[in-house]
Amino acid sequence: MSGRLELLSEQGLRLDGRRPHELRHIKCKLGVFEQPDGSAYMEQGNTKVLAAVYGPHQAKAKKTEGNELIINCQYSQATFSTSERKNRPRGDRKSQEFKMYLQQALSAAIKSELYPRSQIDIYVEVLQADGANYAVSLNAATLALIDAGICLNEFVVACTASLSKSNIPLTDISHVEEVSGGPKLTIAALPSAEKIAFMEMSERFHIDQLETVIETAMAGCREIRDILEAAVKEHLIHIGSAADWARVC
Repeated sequence: MSGRLELLSEQGLRLDGRRPHELRHIKCKLGVFEQPDGSAYMEQGNTKVLAAVYGPHQAKAKKTEGNELIINCQYSQATFSTSERKNRPRGDRKSQEFKMYLQQALSAAIKSELYPRSQIDIYVEVLQADGANYAVSLNAATLALIDAGICLNEFVVACTASLSKSNIPLTDISHVEEVSGGPKLTIAALPSAEKIAFMEMSERFHIDQLETVIETAMAGCREIRDILEAAVKEHLIHIGSAADWARVC
């Protein structure tokens, strides 16, 4: 821990000019592809992700047990997503972990009882990786599910948090902060219900600091939820105006 860099300047600004609790700029769009049942594109800082959803469709008999819903998640990174070329953009250990983490968080959000003996396929591709790759991927997947018309209990969103060397909590960690700073916490949450669907720590936090870092990440989740909600409303208004819904009445 002694090799950590101080991530805050004397003016209280981070390496990219943000304040401690400030999110990176978020840009998102639903319905970016016509072929899938749902799709979304999301930028969070310089991390850029595409997500596509197919389904629900009938699951193969050998895959189903009872009336359960199968959620099939696939996660991959483009070979050009980082400065170092990836030899295995999918199927490596980290990609397999993120695949399971996505499935865990999305299972908590999808109303599975509405889709018995069905399967939903969710594909996530990281085009540019600059920190919080899992969190941005989950947020993009949530938008793609909504675009596909999949019923959710509520938005499931993710955010990262960390601590500066002076123990000031930081929200939405960039890649430079990930490699230069201390331990990182990732939380996937259902903010309205105040439930945590998934949590991961890169290293242990001191017990006196953990609650503060969790609340920092949860506050980030609530803020991201509001941004995604606004994007969904804007998308629906755009669809409605294109279809001339106002004249239906």
